[in-house]
Amino acid sequence: MNHNIILDNPHLKLRAFRAIDDPETCNLFVEGHTNVLASIGVKKVTSSKNEWQSNPAAFVIVVESLDGKRIYGGARVHVAGGNQPLPVEDATGAMDSKIFELVWKMAQSGTGEVCGLWNSPDLAGYGIGSPLLIRAGIAICSQIGLQSLFALCAPYTVKPVVNSGMVLVDEIGNNGTFYYPKLDLIATCMILNDVSGLSLAQDEDKVAILQMREHAENLRIDKLKDKKILIELQLKIPNLDQWSLSDTIASANKTFLKRNTDQKEISFF
Repeated sequence: MNHNIILDNPHLKLRAFRAIDDPETCNLFVEGHTNVLASIGVKKVTSSKNEWQSNPAAFVIVVESLDGKRIYGGARVHVAGGNQPLPVEDATGAMDSKIFELVWKMAQSGTGEVCGLWNSPDLAGYGIGSPLLIRAGIAICSQIGLQSLFALCAPYTVKPVVNSGMVLVDEIGNNGTFYYPKLDLIATCMILNDVSGLSLAQDEDKVAILQMREHAENLRIDKLKDKKILIELQLKIPNLDQWSLSDTIASANKTFLKRNTDQKEISFF
């Protein structure tokens, strides 16, 4: 595919699916995300381990070419209670074990984390990563049934998630911040406490998220950050008849009880 054509006149899809339903696209996601991390000097990130590809509680959003053969950006929403901890638990639990109880409490009404956000340099400046993918991650939560949503943010994504209604989780880490994924990078833990109401979101973000939520399959975006770009939404998640939030919450409870029984030494980190 000629990249110049893409850059001059981008026409793309924004699509959501459950990770276990589309392994081929998951592989493309991993390849793209790995390349972006390597470009900023991050060779290995705990939360970027690829076990999520087989996690039944992991949902994926991609910005892709119309033929689905190339991905220009992506993000994921992991639901607490899948077959792995949330990435924020993996990333920060050894530094502050309070994250485990906080996630468990929020999981009782359905919580998750928007994570793994990246976008290709091929479309730098178009707003693919933020605000588009952040808004889309929040929008699909209503389909999944989530009431709250965590995010572990790099400095440049704090403002976009605040605009989307997230607030600082100041009871963990150093007022919500951690050195992660390496000592010269700071990550900030944020949470959206009202996925349905979006009461703290900026008007522009709230309108955009509600449009994505209400028109998951018949919305076209023709401008981002004042740049012309055509993006067709396919955010209705297939096979949700095979998804059970209540079963996932029950699994979160089992995991939390097991952690408290087997790993009490975590408190001494």
